[in-house]
Amino acid sequence: MLAGVLLWPLVLLATLTTPGALDAPDVRQVVLAAALSWPGLALLGAGLAPAALGSRIDAAMAGIALGIGAPIAAITSILIGVAIIASISSTGAGVGEALGITIRLGVLGAVRWAPLLGVVVVVWLVVVRQTESRPTD
Repeated sequence: MLAGVLLWPLVLLATLTTPGALDAPDVRQVVLAAALSWPGLALLGAGLAPAALGSRIDAAMAGIALGIGAPIAAITSILIGVAIIASISSTGAGVGEALGITIRLGVLGAVRWAPLLGVVVVVWLVVVRQTESRPTD
């Protein structure tokens, strides 16, 4: 859940600022596209959290995995949502084109904001490790 909370604003920022997304983007559509990334990001963070609690090497590997996997998880979740919405709302002829555009724009956004993704991953690692190391009474 923490990964979703920390990474979702980055996904929203990437979707709002990626050139070529829309000439005059409808903010509701952009927020919906970014919201579709939440499940993939939350599941990825939940899956990597136990590794982040291990040794420092394990934590570093979990951070690298989150840094590499977060854009993939976000784009995959958005693709699933776009495929479902495009299939329901049309005859299905434009689904392939919609998915291709989504992949292209997702990769552009991920590459543009990669340094900020590194900062978010470090924050995630620190918070996960600090939260777990607190003594419980």
